[in-house]
Amino acid sequence: MNWINSPIKQASTTYQEQATSRQASLTKPSGSLGELESVAIRLASLQQRERPSLEKVFISIFAADHGIAEEGVSAFPQEVTKAMLSNFIAGGAAINALARLQGANLEIINVGVKQCNESFNGLLQQSIAEGTANFSRQAAMTREQLSRALDVGRQSIERITSQQVDVFIAGEMGIANTTSASALACAILEQPVDKLVGAGTGINAQGIIKKQHVIQSALDLHQNNFNDPLSILQHLGGFEIAAMVGAYIHCGQQGIPVIVDGFISSTAALIAVRIQPDLAAWLFYGHQSEEAGHQHVLAALDAHPLLNLNMRLGEASGAALAISIMRAACQLHNEMATFEEAGI
Repeated sequence: MNWINSPIKQASTTYQEQATSRQASLTKPSGSLGELESVAIRLASLQQRERPSLEKVFISIFAADHGIAEEGVSAFPQEVTKAMLSNFIAGGAAINALARLQGANLEIINVGVKQCNESFNGLLQQSIAEGTANFSRQAAMTREQLSRALDVGRQSIERITSQQVDVFIAGEMGIANTTSASALACAILEQPVDKLVGAGTGINAQGIIKKQHVIQSALDLHQNNFNDPLSILQHLGGFEIAAMVGAYIHCGQQGIPVIVDGFISSTAALIAVRIQPDLAAWLFYGHQSEEAGHQHVLAALDAHPLLNLNMRLGEASGAALAISIMRAACQLHNEMATFEEAGI
């Protein structure tokens, strides 16, 4: 796992200054486009271009099962993970529709789905195990499994480094992964479960209470092992969450901007930033999820999501929608006339 400590690339102050100067000269009152101006300036600085672009988008969906599902913390049975994997491959999921809308390349990766050994056309098989262990009873994964899961994320970025990708998005699928993300957020932020644990896939009030109890029990069981972000991830995480952590870190190392999706993806981003603080500069946040803990994770990241549509679907759907907003920011920056050009 030594690769995760390799340095994060630095943004270009020269291109940042050029983009800031251009924004000040465009035919509009200064600051009148709000966050759209900041998006364009940041992208220009990260991409080291006078004209930032989001034409080439790559999306990786990481799928895995969770042993904690045995505790009845989800509204859906664990078999739905594999069923949704088939739906992704068939092109029928929300992220498939959004990827087509945005002209994005979409990759589906099995990191640890139960009983999923078939060779689906379009499915990348990198399974570590048939789901994590039940973290209310033992560590979710071994150290070696954690290392392999992180490396799955690293490899997803290695596959695209030669393609001049403008932005990367990670999505996830795994029944009970909001339970894992909630436990991770509680441990990292040292916040009580009643603040961070929500409905996930749509469980009722009684189900939320049960979920809180399960997570609290797990936090009590593993609290002596919460020495650093990687240890917390090993004890409470999922293979797909670890893969996202690895992908985010390697994006920063390779100089690829990221749009982070909702609660689970943001929790992975929080872990990645705690490991590599300089990574924060490379992360944009697509939307604020309806999931209870997301606003706390966003606050810890000092993140300002572009959208708030009361979504909680996951699978990179909110981040994919945010591409349109960020493309608009680029087009305004690149195509508006300056005062000099307009003769004003």
